Amino acid sequence: MKILIADDHRLVIEAVKAKLSELEPGIEFVLAMSVDELLAGANDELDLALIDLNMPGADGQAHIDEIRRRHPAVPVIVLSGYEDPAIMRSALERGVLGFIPKAYSPEVMLSAVRLVLAGGVYVPPMMLTALPPGIVAGVAPSKNGDARSAGASSATLEHLRSVLTERQVEVLQLLSQGKPNKLIGRSLGISEGTVKIHLAAIFRALNVRNRTEAVVAAQALTEAQQA
Repeated sequence: MKILIADDHRLVIEAVKAKLSELEPGIEFVLAMSVDELLAGANDELDLALIDLNMPGADGQAHIDEIRRRHPAVPVIVLSGYEDPAIMRSALERGVLGFIPKAYSPEVMLSAVRLVLAGGVYVPPMMLTALPPGIVAGVAPSKNGDARSAGASSATLEHLRSVLTERQVEVLQLLSQGKPNKLIGRSLGISEGTVKIHLAAIFRALNVRNRTEAVVAAQALTEAQQA
């Protein structure tokens, strides 16, 4: 396995490198401490790239766009000190497969990386406290910051049960775990094409535009249901 770590702090790079070494023996690491080093070190042979947003040579998230343009098949995770949900959403909409705040524990980072390597998408829970209007009607953050019912969430869940089939509800539950279509199909014993058909219906029911918004919405609904 070959993993790129791009960050302008050597201590962060070494800590991330040490934790990711637990994934499997013999991982080859490519290290970069600036955007120039990132662009020079990235290639299509990478199995994963973890990239900081704020590093020498960075202009917003332009370096993320450039890596995605040059190497579209390489899974990218943003590892950043930013905790602004708007920045997280912007990164995910660019096609990155995960956003890990540096404030999170090494174990969470490792779990997120494993999810992405399995083909899933890692969405930080803190994004659930800043859902834009229309993504999940009736779900709002509670005083402690968790997604909780705002009075209409139970009605929303009942509405989804009335418009979705039992199979689609099962797909939604697996989607909320960030599982990719292939694993959803394998878990339910259906084809990947059938999963896509179910997802199209789910997207309409949740009033979302893409898979990233659907994952966030599904996780919010799950949190509200468990509250």
